[in-house]
Amino acid sequence: MDKFKGVISSVQINRKGLVALLSVTLTALIFTACGNQAGNTGPGGVDPNETAAKVNGKIIKMEDVDRAVKQQAQGQETKMSPLELAGARLQVLDTLIQQEVMYQKAEKENLVPSDEDVTGEINKQKQGSGLSADEFDKQMKAAGLDEKSYRENIKRGLAIQKLVDKVTSRIETPKDAEIEQFFKSNPDMFVKKRGVRLAAIVVDPSNSGEGDVTRNAQEADQRLKEIMEKVSMPGSDFAALAREYSEDGSKLQGGDLGYISEQELKQNFGEQIAAGFMSADFSQGKITAPIPFQGKRYIFKCEDKVEKDENLTLESPDVRPQINKLLVDNRKQLLAMSYQAIAMNEAKIENFLAKKVVDNPNELSGARPAGAVTPPTADNSNAAAPANTNSGASNSNANTSATKPANASTPKPAATAAKPAATPAAKPAATANK
Repeated sequence: MDKFKGVISSVQINRKGLVALLSVTLTALIFTACGNQAGNTGPGGVDPNETAAKVNGKIIKMEDVDRAVKQQAQGQETKMSPLELAGARLQVLDTLIQQEVMYQKAEKENLVPSDEDVTGEINKQKQGSGLSADEFDKQMKAAGLDEKSYRENIKRGLAIQKLVDKVTSRIETPKDAEIEQFFKSNPDMFVKKRGVRLAAIVVDPSNSGEGDVTRNAQEADQRLKEIMEKVSMPGSDFAALAREYSEDGSKLQGGDLGYISEQELKQNFGEQIAAGFMSADFSQGKITAPIPFQGKRYIFKCEDKVEKDENLTLESPDVRPQINKLLVDNRKQLLAMSYQAIAMNEAKIENFLAKKVVDNPNELSGARPAGAVTPPTADNSNAAAPANTNSGASNSNANTSATKPANASTPKPAATAAKPAATPAAKPAATANK
């Protein structure tokens, strides 16, 4: 157990999958047609009621744009220069225009969800957030939403998702010959690397506002003692205990952190803890004592272990389904992007904000306020998929370490960035499982 001591102070394990069909998250579509802000001017002296753009006559106001900019800049928008702020606004407005075009298409296809469907999705999100009702409301308000506007944006997200599903439903299942050819052409994808599959129960001594039960070190120690007694009992169900006791978003998956290769263990956890996980003592079914980690306490379980790299075959579990899903998802992505491109061409779009920049090109200063920092920009590579696209390769035995950080929490209502409605072209197939 000594090999698990001295855990590094920070760990980040990124889950990578296929590029999403559309970057339309049900919780992030919070920027169109919602709420009114007090006051007559917004950032940069802009009237929030000013029309930023029209899509087939439907108005997008500047307040919608600035709400999205605030989310994207994570509160740093006041430190942007006029030039930077104008650029951020144009980028966000482009996103809102694309989303509005797609929503109007969904309306024409009679794909707008019922009130019952919207309520069901809201309840699902609230339950899955791991937050109390008060905490969820605080997050929602931080995103500039009230209950009415939140419902509206859930409705829009569901409608666009249903549209994408309908458009891409024509994609057929790949033939066996195509699957076999893909397997032969991408041998590096189908190697099961030496590593471990982990699960964890997390206890957080601090009050982090994520549904924690323990509030201090003493309470955490008592809870850990109780958990250890239960996990040590013959026939105990670690996943069930994780769902009951873990104070972390991973509890929703029964504490499952996914399969992690030895190389990734070293990169993300450090040499010492990686050596502990890969030691002979930590075999399948073994459970560690509580380990301090990022101010929290972790109880890890070895769900599976691979001692050496293994070359998989087409008959290995999940390989054929994985290839099938990868090919289908890439085709769906391309089809959805093409559909959106046509919809954008057919729409009557008036971008008044862009016209203002063109008409007044010399009024934007590039100077930044004293002490300001460069604001973050949107990262489309991390665009989230709609709720049921199921994009990304399945958690198979192929050369993939689709893992989840031990302290990952369920996405909160406050989105961090406004993403384009269509993502870039599909990544090369060889990167899909990393």
